Amino acid sequence: MFIVKVPGINGLGKTNGCEKAGNAILESLKEIYSNEQGKLINSDSLGLEEIHLDNKNLELTNELIHKNSYESYDLKPKTIFLGGDHSISYSTTKAFLDYCNNSKKEPCLIVFDAHPDCMKPVDNKFPTHEEWLRALIESGFPKENILLVGVRNSDPEEDKFLKEYHIKKISINQLTEDLQETCDSIMEFSNRKELYVSIDIDVIDPVFAPATGYPESGGFTSREFLYLIQRINKIKNLKAIDIVEINPDKDKNNLTVKLGAKILSELI
Repeated sequence: MFIVKVPGINGLGKTNGCEKAGNAILESLKEIYSNEQGKLINSDSLGLEEIHLDNKNLELTNELIHKNSYESYDLKPKTIFLGGDHSISYSTTKAFLDYCNNSKKEPCLIVFDAHPDCMKPVDNKFPTHEEWLRALIESGFPKENILLVGVRNSDPEEDKFLKEYHIKKISINQLTEDLQETCDSIMEFSNRKELYVSIDIDVIDPVFAPATGYPESGGFTSREFLYLIQRINKIKNLKAIDIVEINPDKDKNNLTVKLGAKILSELI
């Protein structure tokens, strides 16, 4: 397991603070002695890297994230990226797409998010956290291999875009009605494909994860989401995961950071 801190933010000024999440999560991980599978957690022995970024220089930031992500896919069996806001996922998933194309593998992307992140671009060159997925789809990621999970608030423009590209979705209701069966469907969706999973912490209800820029009521409980992650972590072709949009500056009793560390521990 290889962990990469990616303190990138491009959230129109709304995500300042998310760049601190990687360090905060890793510090909180030190308080977790074993995960729920019984695996001992020694945070000091983890493979760890940080991509040093200047968020005022978006061109260089995106280049560095892409370059370092691609190298991770090429050299490591599995990588976890700790954001940062969701804008980092454009460069990490674009590198993932390039890696899959060059290694003749079929890419698959599952996104856990309360929002589709498919707004019209503010800047076509450097996607923000509100439009990164749209930019990825328009750059050629196979739309039939994308699954959105947990969306519960979307702009009409985003709905139009998702319908136009026939992007598959699983609602919160579908999952909570039969969590185990829907997990089976998610695992089947990724079968025989190289898998990237993107986790926006706002997919979880703000009661459990308050420290995020766009909290949306009615999300997963932390227990439901941990079950999901435990199931997903059993997928043999899971290549990469990102955890984004945690803002320690907005946290209450360190709840969100601790949950981020808990999710990380289940992936190790």
